[in-house]
Amino acid sequence: MKFRFPGYRILDRYILGKFLATYFFAIAMIIVVVVLFDYVEKVDDFTELHAPLRKVIFDYYLNFIPFFINQFSGLFTFIACIFFTSKMAYQTEIVAMLSGGMSFRRLMWPYFLGALIIGGLSLLLNLWLIPLSQRKIVAFEAQYIKRKQHTQYDLHIYRQIEPGTFAYIRGYRDAAHQASFFALEHYKDGSIVRSLEASDTKFDPETKRWTAPRYTRREFDSSGVETFGQYRNLDTLINLEVTELGRVSDLIQTMNITELNRFLAQQRAKGSDEINIIEVERHARYAYPLSTFILTLIGVSLSSRKVRGGTGLHIGIGTGLCFSYILFNRFFEEFAKSGSLPPWLAVWLPNIIYLFIAVYLYRKAPK
Repeated sequence: MKFRFPGYRILDRYILGKFLATYFFAIAMIIVVVVLFDYVEKVDDFTELHAPLRKVIFDYYLNFIPFFINQFSGLFTFIACIFFTSKMAYQTEIVAMLSGGMSFRRLMWPYFLGALIIGGLSLLLNLWLIPLSQRKIVAFEAQYIKRKQHTQYDLHIYRQIEPGTFAYIRGYRDAAHQASFFALEHYKDGSIVRSLEASDTKFDPETKRWTAPRYTRREFDSSGVETFGQYRNLDTLINLEVTELGRVSDLIQTMNITELNRFLAQQRAKGSDEINIIEVERHARYAYPLSTFILTLIGVSLSSRKVRGGTGLHIGIGTGLCFSYILFNRFFEEFAKSGSLPPWLAVWLPNIIYLFIAVYLYRKAPK
């Protein structure tokens, strides 16, 4: 006759406490190491550009830490789960729980509660806090890290501002709001019909107007014959925000979920070719936190059985699975950005694949 534990809540607190304590301890240890290495790498820039210690700590590293935690949250959730579960299995604690009448499904409850806390924190960071911290990091790097000072804008910027209308900007300098060359091209049925070109143009971020002392206007008829004229005092208004002049992949990192959705709708209306990159970012902000539950289920199912090799074997297998998950994520994201796969499918496919792996391992776990 099986004896049923009268105090499941005690076991829940024990498992949940071990789970979260191991997770936060692992995160804290790796953060200390990463911050030290990062500081050693950048200390010359900090010294040469006279970065105040207060800004280094509060504007840079205090905002860098949430980004790092979220970037590797899934990996450390997995490692923490495997580490202490494997240790409990090796000490026959799990066998005692199951023999005493606790089902494996019931054993998973405190794990999923821990995954809910970690996943909820990751979701909050992804949607709202990290974009805010990224803005502060970008501003700090532009001022105090030399190699970051002039990498915010591409040398050649090509944006679709509405269907059939493209703006080409070369050599844009943010400080002066000035470009060495500006062109506005209009296409119909895949062929250019007219264009406007100007050198030494200035951009007014408030009015979105481009001005230049001289400009050239070209027109092409149906037979391909070109006519052009040269004029003075360009003053033209186009539907282009100053933020859109930056690299889209960098720009969207600084947007919270509301701003990202608004930017996506704006780019769709313009028929932009950067939509896939924005879609990938939007889906990833939800997919990665939800993967916490899948990785937790895999970790518990894999490490709850006592095997020869103990914790080391479990951590080795688990780490391999976790890194393969990260690899699949990056692999499918590149397919989505190139248009080979729908963004939603590319981002969620690793979760779907590893959910099947999690269910298989759960069925094989000791009952």
